[in-house]
Amino acid sequence: MSENGMSKVSIALIQAANALHGSESVEAHKAAAIEKHIGMIRKAAAEGAQIVSLQEIFYGPYFCAEQQTKWYAAAEEIPNGPTTRLFQELAKECGIVIILPIYEREGIATYYNTAAVIDADGAYLGKYRKHHIPHVAAGGGGSGFWEKFYFKPGNLGYPVFDTAYAKIGVYICYDRHFPEGARALGLNGAEIVFNPSATVAGTSEYLWKLEQPAHAVANGYYVAAINRVGIEEPWNMGEFYGQSYLVNPRGAITAIGSRDKEEIVMGVLDKELIREVREVWQFYRDRRPETYDNLVSL
Repeated sequence: MSENGMSKVSIALIQAANALHGSESVEAHKAAAIEKHIGMIRKAAAEGAQIVSLQEIFYGPYFCAEQQTKWYAAAEEIPNGPTTRLFQELAKECGIVIILPIYEREGIATYYNTAAVIDADGAYLGKYRKHHIPHVAAGGGGSGFWEKFYFKPGNLGYPVFDTAYAKIGVYICYDRHFPEGARALGLNGAEIVFNPSATVAGTSEYLWKLEQPAHAVANGYYVAAINRVGIEEPWNMGEFYGQSYLVNPRGAITAIGSRDKEEIVMGVLDKELIREVREVWQFYRDRRPETYDNLVSL
């Protein structure tokens, strides 16, 4: 049982669609999405959620489908920007932990794909910056995952945040393809790792339910995978296929959302199961880090 006396923690994963056309202003996108997500968070809290995670850069379309400087205006400072402050107030009001993935600006013109972690008393605990930045064509029409146009690679390591309810790690979207960071989060003490994403059908969907259950098993923690839904205009780069889910340390998916509907996916993190699994599968004990030098030298 955890130090706060809670063995079981209620988890809510919010998957949503972007309602506006990409030609609309950045301000219009942010206002509409923030209003929608505040309503969904309040509903999740009313249903008993203690930790709530939103999807990758939740307050607009997945603008990485194009390369336009327009979207730089969506970035904010963390924690001093208006969105972080607003959700700090909401977390305190509802008594919930919030994983808040937004577009971060540092200084005048340095940008990161970031998630802030806010505790149940509204305190800002810190942030994770996405490490692995893709830059690949995803389909016709000139669209793709042009992320290097928008983001620098993360430089804050793999922090774990000791919240009121659980020890939380964050791993954003494309990060999930890399087991090294997933292991680092486990070594740093994570009981659950949240992976807010924006990913479309194709090879990604095939891997969606393979990689993250494998991370959960290899590291003896829960993984919460969050994906948006729908097709976003005007890019039509593919269907965001939802299916947000919670997977336990045995690799069993214990809660999962639909493919195409906005919804709150509710699940339960059981800390006693984490302990039980780690006592049986001694992967941390049996590691051989002295043999792994080539992993960082090749």
